[in-house]
Amino acid sequence: MEKQKTAVITGITGQDGSYLAEFLLEKNYRVVGVVRRTSTINCDRIKTIQDKLILVPGDLLDQSSLSDIIREYEPDEVYNLAAQSFVQTSFSQPVLTGEFTALGVTRVLEALRSCKSKARFYQASSSEMFGKVHAVPQNEGTPFHPRSPYGVAKLYGHWITINYRESYNMFACNGILFNHESPRRGIEFVTRKITYAVARIKFGIQQKLYLGNLEAQRDWGFAGDYVRAMWLMLQQEKPEDYVVSTNETHSVREFCEIAFKHVGLDYKNHVEVDSKFYRPAEVDLLIGDSEKARKELGWVPDVNFEQLVRLMVDADIKVVESEIKNS
Repeated sequence: MEKQKTAVITGITGQDGSYLAEFLLEKNYRVVGVVRRTSTINCDRIKTIQDKLILVPGDLLDQSSLSDIIREYEPDEVYNLAAQSFVQTSFSQPVLTGEFTALGVTRVLEALRSCKSKARFYQASSSEMFGKVHAVPQNEGTPFHPRSPYGVAKLYGHWITINYRESYNMFACNGILFNHESPRRGIEFVTRKITYAVARIKFGIQQKLYLGNLEAQRDWGFAGDYVRAMWLMLQQEKPEDYVVSTNETHSVREFCEIAFKHVGLDYKNHVEVDSKFYRPAEVDLLIGDSEKARKELGWVPDVNFEQLVRLMVDADIKVVESEIKNS
């Protein structure tokens, strides 16, 4: 019988962390989740599987806590998904974003190196590193030009991962993931902001939804599909970096149109543009070319754009229904 594998996940309480934890549990992994020691840990996204996880305190700002976890649990795989991940916040908190999203990666890698761990390492890179795009679509060879402190910090994390791979012969991969959403997306992200508002407007709780640039285009996929690609990267013979994307682009306006239509409403009657939601430096068109991941990993997304939007609206209808019931 094969030895049970152990995976350590930073950011396990986030959207991707919760889907990845479920995926690995189904594959019979022992899953160790790193959680920051705060007064209230939000475990909502993992509450249905929490009793199957090992949750341990650790912090990307504190390397010794990470080394202790590596030594104690001797993982086969480490997935670094923790970050200050909201682009808008990175403009108001650029230093904190750098500490978590850039230097945090180095602390995990350094913990692995100093513990002489043989664990395979996955770093969550981001399409935001492409920023002001130099080519359409974007693949592994496209030049980077980040347009936010978040994108810059992610780029540092990306290159330090490559640096450790080349300097110390570590099995370390970057997944350059394009936007991926789900009903577990934070309410501050535009997709979830839209679907939650659609549910509230449907029930007559609010009338208007205020958004920034409706013409901004993104390559949106389903988070549940994307965590499968993370795992596949660490099952390969040699470590490489991969773009993970649906290879199609949709505007915020299109997202609104489908979301409102799903509940029988016209978005034009409810959506208003407010310039305060525009970014200081906008990223206009992100569209991935995930040919390499599809060919080498055998990865393809299962959920398409319209299915994703409807899935999120349906979930938020249930959320708002229960809020009404409990109010």
